Order: sequence, then C-alpha cells, then structure tokens
Amino acid sequence: MRYLPLTDDDRRAMLARIGAASMDDLFRDVPAEALTGVRFDDLPDHATEMAVERDLAALAARNSPAGAGPCFLGAGAYRHHVPATVDHLIQRGEFLTAYTPYQPEVSQGTLQTLYEFQTQVALITGMEVANASMYDAATGVAEAAAMASRVTRRKRVLVAGGVHPHYADTTASFLRYTDIDVEVLDPDPMGIADLIGRLNEGLACLVVQNPDFFGRLSDLSALAQACHAEGVLLVVAVAEPVSLGLVTPPGAMGADIVVAEGHALGSPLNFGGPGVGLFASRKKFVRHMPGRLAGETVDEDGRRGWVLTLSTREQHIRREKATSNICTNSGLVALAWTIHMTLLGEAGFTRLARLNHMKAVELVGLLETVPGLTVVTPTFFNEVLVRLPGQDAAGIVDALAERGILAGVPLSRFWPTYPELADGLLVCATETTERDDMEALARALTEVLA
Repeated sequence: MRYLPLTDDDRRAMLARIGAASMDDLFRDVPAEALTGVRFDDLPDHATEMAVERDLAALAARNSPAGAGPCFLGAGAYRHHVPATVDHLIQRGEFLTAYTPYQPEVSQGTLQTLYEFQTQVALITGMEVANASMYDAATGVAEAAAMASRVTRRKRVLVAGGVHPHYADTTASFLRYTDIDVEVLDPDPMGIADLIGRLNEGLACLVVQNPDFFGRLSDLSALAQACHAEGVLLVVAVAEPVSLGLVTPPGAMGADIVVAEGHALGSPLNFGGPGVGLFASRKKFVRHMPGRLAGETVDEDGRRGWVLTLSTREQHIRREKATSNICTNSGLVALAWTIHMTLLGEAGFTRLARLNHMKAVELVGLLETVPGLTVVTPTFFNEVLVRLPGQDAAGIVDALAERGILAGVPLSRFWPTYPELADGLLVCATETTERDDMEALARALTEVLA
C-alpha cells in the first residue's frame, strides 16, 4: 500500500521514545497566539485504499478536461500536442532521477541537455546567452527585475499593464521586502503607446510582454531605444513560447532580458503546471544572471565535454555573492521542453507557429459573425480579446461550459475590481483546435448572447 496511517499505539510509542507526553508538546516552542486552537474532529476517519481511490476518481470526474470538447483556454497556459516520444524519453531512469550535476564527470548527459536547452532558448529569443532555466515565467520576471537593479544600481521597476497579472503579482511579492520599489500599472488592453513617457533615469527596468496578456502583438523597437536612452533595461516576457517561431524575437527588437514560460512545449496542461522559466540576456550581463549556466569544454584528452560554467546560486557560491536564492532549476520540465523542440527542429517550430496563427485567424473570422461580439485585438498570434458589451463574460463562460465548451478566460477572473473589464473574454486557438470546435463556439455564443 502507498499509504500506511499511524495507529494510536504507534503514536504513543513514538512520543514515549522522544520523551513527549502528547502531540501538543511538539509545538511548545510556538507562541500561544500563533496557534489557531481549531480542531479538525469533523474530518472523516481513515478509509481503505480502494475507497480513497473511488472518492478521488469521483471528484476528478467533476472536471471538464481540456480535450473532452471544444477548448479555447489560454491566458498563459496553452494546450499543444505533445508527442508521445517526449513522455517516453523523460521517464528513462537516468533522466527521471537526475539532480544537480555537482560531479560533471558522471553527469555529462544532464549537462549536455542543459547546454542544448540554453542554446535553443538563446536562438528563439534572439539573445546572446541563456541560463539553465528558472522555476517558471512568473518567478523569472521577478528575478529579471532584481537582476536589472543589480546591473543599473537603480531601485525602481515599472511593470506595464499588458503583463500577465500573475507575473506582476509575483514580482511585487518577490521584491516586497527588498529596497526595490515595484510599480504595476493598471490593466491596459490598448498596448504600449504611453510607456515611453513614463521612462526616467531613476528606473532600473521596464517590464512588458509580447504578445501581451490581451493577445496584442507590438513592435518594441522604438520602446527599446527610448529605454536605452534613459539607461533603463527592457525586460520582455513571453507567455506563449510557440509565438517565437513566427514573431520577431525580443532580442532583435532591442530587449536586454527575455523571460518566457516554456510550459506549452513538452508538458500537458496539468491544471497550469509545472512550468519552466526560460531566461536569456545580453552577454555583458551574464555575471548578474540568476541560477546557473552549463558550458562546453574539453577534457585533458581533448574530448568534448560539459561543465557548470557559472553557478551564482547559494549552493555554489558564498551567500553574499549569490545573485539569487533559487535552489535548483526545473530540470525535468526543461528536458521535456528540449526534447519537444529537438523533435520539431527549426523548420517544424516555424510551421507549428504558422499553424497556430492560421487557426487564430480562422477563429477570429467566425467570431466576427457573432452579433453583439467585438474583437478588440487588432494584431495577434493565437489569442485575442473579445468584448461582449452589456454582458458578464464570466457568466457567458459558465453557460457555455454547461454545453461542454470551454469558451475562454474572462478578464474578471484576474481583475474582479475593474468593472470596465467584466465584458472582456480571452479566446485562444492552437494547432489542437478544429474547425468544428470553432463553429460550435460561434453557434453557442450567438445563441447565448441572443
């Protein structure tokens, strides 16, 4: 059995062994005011393994899996086809159990995959150097803001209103008890037009997203030039990594640091995780990067090999010199990402991106025929913002969910205190979205809105 609960006799024996009279003695160092005093006597008693499995299966059956019907969910977690080869390879014992490669001579396979991962990240982001991954994009943006403060020696960070709210909230939380001040602008579906006027010499970095949270694509070149004129670093976040197969990469538009969420490649939705953060920057900032980097070298016989080149985390360097307290990277998810990217290849990655955009264009064409619906996003990759004037988008989503259609993500889920966004709905199409799914959504929206 995987679960063996302790009996009362077991507990008494364990307490006697350590000299404690009761369980309460284990918490005697906790201040009384910190204890809740709440008992959990109303929780159900232990059950057999079969009963637990049956109850959990019943709970799981109440969910609507993304693949069970038409699915248009996005907002930072995207459904893509993951080849069976990916799951097969990452479950090999030498990959599944691998951890930090402290001894490079016995960790060449792990180090090589990290090196390949970094190479792929640098290529698609248009940057010069990438690290061996972060936990996810949200913590990656926070680390980028801290890095920008180290580079510029400035203490102010500005987060644009088009950045994913989870990324913005994580950055504010991450830096709350430091001397870095974080300003998060109000949600802005209209893009980056007014950001240049907010730049000044006291700013360490400006954080933007492309495509932004509302699906809008922007040319960041002029913004990057304006940032550099003020000595401000431009941090670009990317929630949908597939877009980098078609859209001009942030590095080519002048970004100084690029952070992306890699979850969409190599991993199923899994309720939104686990993620893997892609992190890349200009080479001149490499010693300020968080985490670690794998590098290529040769051994004493001239044979190609890999090592940890820069490891500026606390496990590898004196604490006062560490650039981050990140304890490890998302190694297994990074490996899945690398395998998926390798299977696609450069041409396949571009074709996948083009297919995603074509699906989105097809979806927009159908949505524009729905009476009472307005497509807001003029330039997009595979996700758009639509407005349902006079309607509660969350209520519409619930109504369509009753019909077996996951219609998208209402903006009110992220910003419940902004009534002007209550009619906003994010709708996404990927290569997994079929024409029949799109037509079903258009029909259902037409009926419900009527």
